[in-house]
Amino acid sequence: MPDDDFLALPTHKLHYRIACEAAPASAPWLLFCNSLGTDLHMWDAQIAELARHFRVLRYDRRGHGQSTTPQPPYSLADLGRDALALLDALQIERAHFCGLSIGGLTGQWLGIHAGRRFDRMVFCATAAKIGTAESWNARIAAVRANGLAALTAATAERWFTPTFNAEHSDVAAKILDSFVKVDPDGYNGCCAALADTDLRQQIQAISNPVLAISGDEDQVCPPSDLAYIADNVRIGQHVSLPGRHIINLESAAAFNAALLGFLRS
Repeated sequence: MPDDDFLALPTHKLHYRIACEAAPASAPWLLFCNSLGTDLHMWDAQIAELARHFRVLRYDRRGHGQSTTPQPPYSLADLGRDALALLDALQIERAHFCGLSIGGLTGQWLGIHAGRRFDRMVFCATAAKIGTAESWNARIAAVRANGLAALTAATAERWFTPTFNAEHSDVAAKILDSFVKVDPDGYNGCCAALADTDLRQQIQAISNPVLAISGDEDQVCPPSDLAYIADNVRIGQHVSLPGRHIINLESAAAFNAALLGFLRS
């Protein structure tokens, strides 16, 4: 099985990467799903630790990273089915799941519609409904008019605290560089999925054990949104860590400890 490859689907290709050298051949699978405007490298801080215990699969969402861009708009079901198609192609019957922001929302869809394919699920810096249709449509219009580069400063402020931006400018710069390289059509296609999605009632059907992780200063998906998820799935718990939206980077060590403790419990 290749470490880095592409899955050809009818309308696009998904770029994916596998890390399994350190894990036993029988280790469980762990699927990572990235946030809006990032690529699979957003999980780099997790790989060394988690790949010791799991066969780790991460991929670029359609229209992001090295994945190609089908015609937008997209639905959340489209994003969820991409993940299932990847598992099917790699003959992965069952996996743990960890997703952040729209990745966490994709995970909620998977828990509702394909929960049998997953064991434990981790939803990070996300919500059952993120923002409003009006706010996402305004974002789409802004990207069409000015491109993604014009949103870089505001994105840095949403994603990281001022302290992190100052003290870890190299980390912030790397992920913001991936942001400006995202295909605008792919970005806007995912914004359309966010505009149309409200799972606040449906998540009650999720029976997988769920860990919801928030950033204590996240203004995009505040801790109350993650507490709502934990309270409304059948088996849920919530932990809040220091930081804003990209909490897996801002509190990487604490995030890895929480993730590993939950998945191995």
